[in-house]
Amino acid sequence: MLTPLDIHQKEFRRSFRGYDVDEVDEFLDQVVRDFEQLLKENAALKEQLEEYREKVEQYKEMEDALRNAILVAQETANEVKAAARKEADLIVREAEAEAERKRKSAEEAVEKAKAALKALERQGLEFRARIRSLLESQVEMLKREDVWRLDVWEEPSLSTDATVDVRRAEEH
Repeated sequence: MLTPLDIHQKEFRRSFRGYDVDEVDEFLDQVVRDFEQLLKENAALKEQLEEYREKVEQYKEMEDALRNAILVAQETANEVKAAARKEADLIVREAEAEAERKRKSAEEAVEKAKAALKALERQGLEFRARIRSLLESQVEMLKREDVWRLDVWEEPSLSTDATVDVRRAEEH
């Protein structure tokens, strides 16, 4: 995977009809800044996703604990007298309702985490597509011969002070 350091350290060969080095460097610096920002955002979102996963795991553990408590309550209810059974049944129903609320809450948290993950994946794909498109358009622009074309280079005359007559591509 390309890193900001890779972009920052990229060297381009100079040629007779080369590009403006400062402009290329400035563009690469902007790409590095944007890429670093996106990497930071991606890391933060991964950290947030991990927190959601931990919460989901906690909810699952709570659900298991509540189910175990229900089983114990049911076993105890079977051992008590009829009057105690009514009270135990009430406790069981309350515990089941609480377990259901917790389960639904955990399912909602899981769905939110899944939605957040899908959104992150979509954003990642969109970002890559935008960067790819930007870079492709920049490369195509730089490939065009008429962008920075210098048609004529004259050698300085020994009889005059050294001057170079440069005609731009727009004159042709």
